[in-house]
Amino acid sequence: MSDTPRAAGPLVVLSGGGTGGHLYPALAIADALRDARPDVHVVFIGARRGIEARVLPERAEDHLLLPVHGIDRSRPTSLVRALAGLVLGLVQVVGLFLRMRPDVVVVTGGYAGAAAGIAAGLMGVPLVLQEQNSVPGAVTKLLTRFATRVHVAYPEAIGRLPIRGPRCVVSGNPVRSRSGMPRSEARRAFGVPEDATLTFVSGGSQGSLALNEGLTAYVTQVTRGTIDRPEMLHFLWSTGRAHFPGVRGALEDVGSPEWIHALPYIEDIPGALAASDLAVSRAGAMTTAELMNEGLPAILVPLPTAAENHQMHNARALESAGAARVISQGEFSPARLAAEIASMTADARALEAMSARASERAHPRATEDIAGDVATLLPPMRRAA
Repeated sequence: MSDTPRAAGPLVVLSGGGTGGHLYPALAIADALRDARPDVHVVFIGARRGIEARVLPERAEDHLLLPVHGIDRSRPTSLVRALAGLVLGLVQVVGLFLRMRPDVVVVTGGYAGAAAGIAAGLMGVPLVLQEQNSVPGAVTKLLTRFATRVHVAYPEAIGRLPIRGPRCVVSGNPVRSRSGMPRSEARRAFGVPEDATLTFVSGGSQGSLALNEGLTAYVTQVTRGTIDRPEMLHFLWSTGRAHFPGVRGALEDVGSPEWIHALPYIEDIPGALAASDLAVSRAGAMTTAELMNEGLPAILVPLPTAAENHQMHNARALESAGAARVISQGEFSPARLAAEIASMTADARALEAMSARASERAHPRATEDIAGDVATLLPPMRRAA
């Protein structure tokens, strides 16, 4: 980042990253904040090793990348390296804050956000946290004591924080807006029959080997007649680009069933959700937020290696709310998938009830609400002369 002086308007620092699950909420909040307050200048702080090192330059965002690292519990030296990186990063952030004097710091989690949050706390800068998961991450827990406000996506997260009271707000996750596209139009866009019962399957932007293998085995057994498929059941399947050649080959081996609509990547996820009746998905925070915003019942298969098993906690919270069913990755078999889908699609009223429970957990205005709260901590916008 250059040493140019800060702009005349308020300065907001957004920090979080290492993974897209922490970076993209920060980007969404920044865009909404700039819409609400065009005079705001935004600076991002992230990690050199994180996804933000590629995304922030692509977006031409002002940013500072720190030499920070996450903690790998399988390596004894990881903690020492992480602490050394945090100290170096903290020195850089304090220097930036002394030079640019931010009005508010927003941290969306991940190891990339720790230094900015600590610096804000030590220097008395208002600090806003946004926690995506039902189990708060280590950075959120560490910074909570400094925070002016903590926005959480899951109400279950509040009981797992070291503070309570009005500083904690259930706001949801800042994700893409609902499509607004009529279902019939969305289905035509993906080549899905109007009268199909459509299941959307996705393991995230990169795809999931476990989900892809499970669904491939399901399709194979259906074509062999060893598993029954409900009439008019179709799948809209985002395989991930790296997995697509293998999936396509497996489908060709069983005759390329017309009820499978497999794509390497789906850019228009809101449109795909609008076209669907239910989903089979991982249980990442941003994914589940998009499902709830669309009111889409889900079969969730949590990633077992997620930090602090947070995907399983996310999934169980939604299951308890009546919005989803959960299958552990170890139990994700063709027979179990077939049983769950058959059970959910056999009773239209029960599926509608699950959809209603999902909608109750939705926060479609999360991005605007969080940005609006940050704006209340800024000095008033100057009126034009």
